[in-house]
Amino acid sequence: MEKNSRIYVAGHTGMVGSAIVRCLQRHGYENIIRRTHQELDLTNQAACEKFFEEEKPEYVFLAAAKVGGIHANDTYPADFIMENMLIECNVIRSAFKNKVKKLMFLGSSCIYPKLCPQPIKEEYLLTGPLEPTNEAYALAKISGIKMCQSFNKQYGTRYISVMSANLYGINDRFDAYNSHVIPSMLIKFHKAKVENRPFVELWGTGKPLREFLYVDDMAEACVYLMQNYESSELINIGSGKEISIRELAEIIRDVVGFKGEIVFDSTKPDGTPRRVLDNSRILATGWKPEMDMKEGIRREYEYYLGMLKE
Repeated sequence: MEKNSRIYVAGHTGMVGSAIVRCLQRHGYENIIRRTHQELDLTNQAACEKFFEEEKPEYVFLAAAKVGGIHANDTYPADFIMENMLIECNVIRSAFKNKVKKLMFLGSSCIYPKLCPQPIKEEYLLTGPLEPTNEAYALAKISGIKMCQSFNKQYGTRYISVMSANLYGINDRFDAYNSHVIPSMLIKFHKAKVENRPFVELWGTGKPLREFLYVDDMAEACVYLMQNYESSELINIGSGKEISIRELAEIIRDVVGFKGEIVFDSTKPDGTPRRVLDNSRILATGWKPEMDMKEGIRREYEYYLGMLKE
């Protein structure tokens, strides 16, 4: 990938896409092609093909997707499977027809079986049933991986697929209904601090172990792999570090400056006891994550405070 290569980041307004754009700019890539959903609907085959024919991107980061929380995934599975598969089919087909040099497909760790051995190796894909609540989304993402591998096998293309751990950072979704664990905790602790509450109550026991990756580390990995990784084999991008929900809550309490107690309601469900990706494949390429967890959360909290001012 040359500094003046024409690079299309599909989904550049999202959390991962925007981080990839920031990363490319930091590394001196100037020729970045961007389109909002209003300007280009990737589920529309004719519009997608016209865009590729006119813009002729050489490299593509496919970070565009229809995403949502557990409730949305469970309520609108037809929308999730259909829209995501349309995006994948249209972008990959258009990339092929217009001789894109290399494409990266970005997936999510929900593609792995619900009851996976831990840490999760790439070869565990399709070895067991998926989590039922987001099965439709996960199947669409698995289709994207298989589509990339099939094009590589049949046509000798260079389409690679990456899967990330739980992401956090700038441009995270702060929406009480659909947020992931870190933004939802930041909202809770901030509200408790402002309202001077004596404690914050969280679901479960606080014992489950989770892995988190700062989104700019993810973006650095994506740009690094676009330059250095040629295999059709799926590759995990993770921090390799586990943290309990209780430890996470304590870090967030410190960052927010909340002085009260943390109370766990053990009558509420914990979710999966442990979920962590095996990141040995990417570590073997020479990449490693940089961001310290507390510093990453501090930056995300600053971003949230900025949003509140708006």
